[in-house]
Amino acid sequence: MSAAAQYLALSKRAALNTIRQPTSVVPAMLFPLLFIAMSSGALNRSISIPGFPKVDSFIQFGIPATIVQGVLFGAVGAGAAMATDIENGFFERLMASPVSRTSILVGRLAGAALMAFTQAWLFLGVITIFGVDIEGGIVAVFLISLVAAVLGAGIGAIAVSMGIRTGSSEAVQGAFPLLFAGLFLSSAFFPRNLMTGWFRSVANFNPLSHLIEGIRTQIITGIDLGDWATALGIAAGIGAFGLILAGRALDGRLKADHS
Repeated sequence: MSAAAQYLALSKRAALNTIRQPTSVVPAMLFPLLFIAMSSGALNRSISIPGFPKVDSFIQFGIPATIVQGVLFGAVGAGAAMATDIENGFFERLMASPVSRTSILVGRLAGAALMAFTQAWLFLGVITIFGVDIEGGIVAVFLISLVAAVLGAGIGAIAVSMGIRTGSSEAVQGAFPLLFAGLFLSSAFFPRNLMTGWFRSVANFNPLSHLIEGIRTQIITGIDLGDWATALGIAAGIGAFGLILAGRALDGRLKADHS
């Protein structure tokens, strides 16, 4: 079996496993939408504060956070699925087969990336149904979805590394609040120029702030390839960091199994 066929087979398996688990898919699709709907109801008047970006509604401002939120849900699911494979013995059977070791990681990350890409299209499609404008149009939707896919693979890699090290899906899912906290300590729900004190310092340092703002520009202003490239670069950086962690975790488990 060629390396390409192995990558494709394991990627297909990861995608199908995601589709077959509605308990993982439905919350990742619905919870972020419910959250932005509630946030809009509570914070919609904040858009009239002097210095707030010019937007039609809080939903238009906050939808990038919804996309990242959905990506976090889906990516953590990839790590939990890897841990489940270890728990039920499928991972060991893969190790005993002549399959490429990197295809084990790539398969899971491809599933996470596909999930994130789909979520971005869904979330942006839903808000347009309710009359929220995306100034960059369909091109912006595609560009934003690419960033979401890369971010999904990156966060998925971090989650997969945890799944490989712990072998426990509960431990991976238990780490979700830590990732989620990073979203709230950013400019996801409020512009940085209106923040003060330590919170502004943390938001300035938080890479998610700059990623979200790069996405937001495409929605509230129009296509800006510079801001988009910044968002994509941050997503790629998270991806590179995640791949290093996942690769080391896989090497560690392989050495432990052979010792």
